[in-house]
Amino acid sequence: MAPAPQGSSRPAGLAATLLPVAALLGSIVSLSVGTSYAKQLFPILGAEGTTALRVGLSALMLVAIWRPWRLRPSRADRGALLRYGGVLGAMNLLFYLSLRTIPLGLAIAIEFSGPLALALAVSRRGIDFAWIGCAILGLSLLLPVGDLSTGLDPVGVACALGAALCWALYIVFGQRVGHLHGGRAVALGMSVAALVVLPFGIAKAGTLLLQPAMLGFGLAVAALSSALPYTLEMVALKRLSKQSFGVLLSLEPAVGSLAGLAILGEQLTPTEWLAIACIVVASVGNTVTSHRGRVAAAAAMTPV
Repeated sequence: MAPAPQGSSRPAGLAATLLPVAALLGSIVSLSVGTSYAKQLFPILGAEGTTALRVGLSALMLVAIWRPWRLRPSRADRGALLRYGGVLGAMNLLFYLSLRTIPLGLAIAIEFSGPLALALAVSRRGIDFAWIGCAILGLSLLLPVGDLSTGLDPVGVACALGAALCWALYIVFGQRVGHLHGGRAVALGMSVAALVVLPFGIAKAGTLLLQPAMLGFGLAVAALSSALPYTLEMVALKRLSKQSFGVLLSLEPAVGSLAGLAILGEQLTPTEWLAIACIVVASVGNTVTSHRGRVAAAAAMTPV
């Protein structure tokens, strides 16, 4: 058999990088669109009821699709799945609670401080800090920190910060179950999340959760904002480092702002466009340098 050309592994390596990136970007878009529609249920179901409807229906959909009872996790894996599902439920509930009193884009920006801090904690190279600094600049333009003491509801901010902590833990625990079947792990995690949020939703909305109109709207929201994005995120978590995953998620405030423009008619200011540009540069730069780092490491390990 003739030897393969020396450059033949390059397309495969590039494809291996682009697949998890594409999965994560698809997750961000789906989540932003679904959340924009979900907020329209707040006047009827409240934040708690909307979260319960979204997460509960997502769990049912994922269980039907992936049949997670076929998974045979070890005792350690069962504990990891419980932690993964627990923080997933708490993250969703706290984020929706924050949306009652603070704007969507601002809530996303505050919540992102969790994965951003995680990315900073595991960074080692100087170029990594450059991209993270660019992302921080963009987020600082989206987040009017000077208004926190006067213009923002402290309860809403506290809920968003709690969601930020849960988001960082979700990345850590998600990677710990990443060796399991992705779809089945997500289905089990979402089922645990549903058990966390359902008591709050039932207490708030009661039988309104079972009305056909609510169930139909909730199914669409669940598919867009939970079932699809979390499945795609599991694909990404299995192939991206914590640092890459965290910085790539910096796109979410920008995508959320664009979803607000398209769905809710929210206009973007020049400062917000500048923030979006900073975040996109940070995300693209991190992806490119991470890929080059892996290629260089592989070349260094190749025997002469």
